[in-house]
Amino acid sequence: SSHAFRLKCSAPPVERPRGQAPARLTRGSRSWGPMIKSIMVVNNQGKPRLLRFYYDVPVDRQKHILNSVYRLVSTRVDDNCCCFAEDETLFGDGVKIIYRHFATLYFVFVADSAESELGVLDLIQVFVQVLDSCFENVCELDLIYHFDRVNYILDELVMAGMVLETNADLIVQSIKETKKVEQEGSTFGF
Repeated sequence: SSHAFRLKCSAPPVERPRGQAPARLTRGSRSWGPMIKSIMVVNNQGKPRLLRFYYDVPVDRQKHILNSVYRLVSTRVDDNCCCFAEDETLFGDGVKIIYRHFATLYFVFVADSAESELGVLDLIQVFVQVLDSCFENVCELDLIYHFDRVNYILDELVMAGMVLETNADLIVQSIKETKKVEQEGSTFGF
């Protein structure tokens, strides 16, 4: 298998009352939930091209977060500012906004303090590198017209707010294998 890490779950799903949030693991006073809170890809005009939240957020709150984060990162001068920001009024204490600006797109990851800022910055680079490999010089239109492939690529990197894979070559290999199966028209024996 080409994956360095496979997610396996043999336990049955935990039933909880309707509307109740899943329990978070705790260790001492520290609560363990998704370390990546959100991933946003936004163009220079503030239009979302990819928006993913790894915790329950109402749609109106998602729009507010998107607009606030876009305003924050788009008003910073790329040459003078680092790629890290915080907004305690938006996310609370200990949550970081890590972003990179490539051509017409802002790639923004919102992560808690358990994630390394440089590690997330590298993860953004890997995401863009894989997109570039899969789309041959990726552009904004690729994200619009091939949103299903973009979401699949993102799922190879991050799932449920946890980083799964950071090796771009393994991710590209996995995507090529999936594409090959799709082209073969596999019907799983039917």
